[in-house]
Amino acid sequence: MKKIQRPIHDVVFRSVTRTFAFLVFSLLAAIMASLLYGSQETLSKYGLSFLWTNEWDPIQSEFGALVPVVGTLLTSFVALAIAIPVSFGIAMFLTELAPAWLRRPIGTAVELLAAIPSIIYGMWGLFIFVPFFQEYIQPGLIAVLSPIPFIGWMFSGAPFGIGIFTAGLILSIMITPFIASVMRDVFELVPPLLKESAYGLGGTTWEVMWKVVLPYTRSGVIGGIMLGLGRALGETMAVTFVIGNAFRMPGSIFAPGNSIASALANEFNEAAGLQKSALIELGLILFLITTVVLALAKMMLMRMNQAEGTKS
Repeated sequence: MKKIQRPIHDVVFRSVTRTFAFLVFSLLAAIMASLLYGSQETLSKYGLSFLWTNEWDPIQSEFGALVPVVGTLLTSFVALAIAIPVSFGIAMFLTELAPAWLRRPIGTAVELLAAIPSIIYGMWGLFIFVPFFQEYIQPGLIAVLSPIPFIGWMFSGAPFGIGIFTAGLILSIMITPFIASVMRDVFELVPPLLKESAYGLGGTTWEVMWKVVLPYTRSGVIGGIMLGLGRALGETMAVTFVIGNAFRMPGSIFAPGNSIASALANEFNEAAGLQKSALIELGLILFLITTVVLALAKMMLMRMNQAEGTKS
């Protein structure tokens, strides 16, 4: 059987697009290789113990990643805990509750928050929010929440103003526009017939959103949350301003701490030798954390889709 010859421009187009696709993997591999090469010194000295060592003393040349890793995870968790419900409320209001004349101004204002440089958020947080939070809000939160059994230790300590919670709160403001915009866009893709049928059966707005819109847009919603989480994990300047930059394990979410990004921003410019290698390994750990988080999100979506197919 004679083989069909494809036009030359189709062959060229296919080859070019394939090259672009593999270029992404090549860049990821190059980044991974450069990080591994730059962190060889600490990898050979500490091995895996670098992950659970909380000592960071450039004078004594002792380094560990535990404090920045914990700070990165805690600030990201606080940011998501605040940003997800706020973003859902914004998206729900814009798609179901807001009058038509109000949707565009509010939607534009939310999107403009994403255009503000991170250093502006950091300066606002340090000079405006931190003093207000330290004097008027944090003492009350400590007084009310610290006596609660089992979880009170998370909210104990002195009202510094700066710390893990403050960094997480600033991050939540920064990632809310990304999550809310994605949620709004995917909510608008729901066929009106589905929502009208649910309303016709007597469903409330909350029931329609929870039982119809969210299941239909689940993949898009989780994708928006992962987009916000990626921004929170790698944010540098805003976190550096308000986290406290203390290389010690935080005793509560109100205590000063450190993150991988803020540690890199503060010390990489003047680092040399083993310290520079330790900072590069912190970058490698952040790269791996982001990869693992995205992989787990993808696996979760696959499991949810499989379960949905089994039920049907």
